[in-house]
Amino acid sequence: MIEIMENQNPLQRFFSASKRKKIKEYLTAYLFIAPSTILIFIFGIFPVGFALFVSLHKWRIKRTAMIGLDNYVDAIGNLAYVAVFFLGIGALIGIYFLIKKIIGLVKQYDDHPWLCILPGILNAAIAFSFLNWFFKLLPEVLDIADKLRGLEKTREVFVTLLRQAFTAESVVPAWRVFLWILLAGILVGGAVLFLWKSKRNLLYQSYFALVFTALGIGVGLLFYLKNQVSSAYAEAFANNADPGIWPQFITITSGVILLILAWWLWRRASKPRSGWAFWVHVVSALFLLVGGWLLIGEIPTIVASGDKDLWSGLKVTVFFALGTVPVQLTLALFLAILLFQKMRGSNVFRIIYFIPYVTPAIASAAIFKQMFSNRHSAPVNMLLQTLGLEPQQWLFEPQGVNTIIGQFFGWNLPDWAGGPSLALCVVILHSIWTYVGYDIVIYMAGLGNITKELIDAAQSDGANKWQIFRYITFPLLSPTTYFLSLVSIIGTFKAFNTIWIFRDALALGTTDAFSVTIFIEFFEKLRYGYASAMAFVLFAIILGLTFINNKIQGSKVFYG
Repeated sequence: MIEIMENQNPLQRFFSASKRKKIKEYLTAYLFIAPSTILIFIFGIFPVGFALFVSLHKWRIKRTAMIGLDNYVDAIGNLAYVAVFFLGIGALIGIYFLIKKIIGLVKQYDDHPWLCILPGILNAAIAFSFLNWFFKLLPEVLDIADKLRGLEKTREVFVTLLRQAFTAESVVPAWRVFLWILLAGILVGGAVLFLWKSKRNLLYQSYFALVFTALGIGVGLLFYLKNQVSSAYAEAFANNADPGIWPQFITITSGVILLILAWWLWRRASKPRSGWAFWVHVVSALFLLVGGWLLIGEIPTIVASGDKDLWSGLKVTVFFALGTVPVQLTLALFLAILLFQKMRGSNVFRIIYFIPYVTPAIASAAIFKQMFSNRHSAPVNMLLQTLGLEPQQWLFEPQGVNTIIGQFFGWNLPDWAGGPSLALCVVILHSIWTYVGYDIVIYMAGLGNITKELIDAAQSDGANKWQIFRYITFPLLSPTTYFLSLVSIIGTFKAFNTIWIFRDALALGTTDAFSVTIFIEFFEKLRYGYASAMAFVLFAIILGLTFINNKIQGSKVFYG
């Protein structure tokens, strides 16, 4: 045995056979996922980071000075400052939940992971030092295009300029700092692994790294916000103006706090308690809810003081989502239940309903555009004339559909009650026609997962078809409904290609959704920085809607 151990190298003596096997398995797994991880970073994470970098600059065709939050303020007014504040506070609140998780693990396993705090700090420092190097390198790389002017554009010249970018005076020190911190993190992390041999060592290191990363993000955002607000006030006072940031900031923040308190009281009211205590909680929650909404009612005024095109695009997008998603899902559920029955020819109808989804979207939009033309000879107008109705302008009509219906009955509706334009209604109709087949297929897959024994048992107990649908089919389809509603809402807020085909100048922008507004800013007005800021506003809206949908509808999902 001694001779065998003497013939082993130090690495083999340090690790047991089982540990070497586990390390080999981990390395193999990491090698397999490495290509996809690299691709996600290059084509997913990097473009997002670069867009954020662009949004903080005055960037029209070429990059100029960094202007901070000015693009966001131009887009959504002083709400940009409020959003940054809540991002910073959210990062600090995240620290509480991470520490709570760490303490829970310590109590559960009786661990002593405090050595992992040091590698956690260093790992967070590695992330920040890498970002520091990246954001110092990026301008040097982007300036290569300007340096190439007047030079022969050869591979050797480009490589030389790229090498100069990596070795610039502002870049090299940041790179050295990153390397030193990376080396320190590896050495300290390895030492902690050696000193405290626990299966959860790396897990604790990761949690502590997240804690200090969140601390750095939260504190950094709040200090950055303070500097931006101070700069905005100094500029406004120089022009004898008042930006009104702090009053709006305090109003909205107070409204959010009241909403949180209302939610907390409402949750407490559901717990077993005496009658008077229940009603005190409920009434208090309702009062706080009303107060919170009144204070948050300042948000539309702030956003309206920003970019008018952004506000108009958001309104169109909301109309598009409200007109598409409920009708689309209701119709799909109804048809899926019909097609799921054992009836002759159901397979043919399944194919017919799915055809619009696989039809090229641009081609189907072009056909719809001809069908809903303003010509009297257009198919839809000819149908209206056959029914004794007046032909419509359709895609050229900016008036709201409620206004047009009101005119037909002699009603005089106010502008705010006009609803979506008739042009946008055509876009909504096309979207429903395109995606209802996809939703039918998904719903039918969900219906196939419902066991026949449940339905047979309900029928034997005397339940009719409506009761079976209400108490068995619909609840068991809730995961499918949740998935489809989430995908549909995100899809409507990202929709672009068919809307671009349908849009016409005579509709006065009533079909220009948020994504179209961003496209116009980027490709027609060439305001790259401002368009990137608008894209992040859209991303925040989608993220917020996803969170709300998850809280409201996700809590009611029944998985069987």
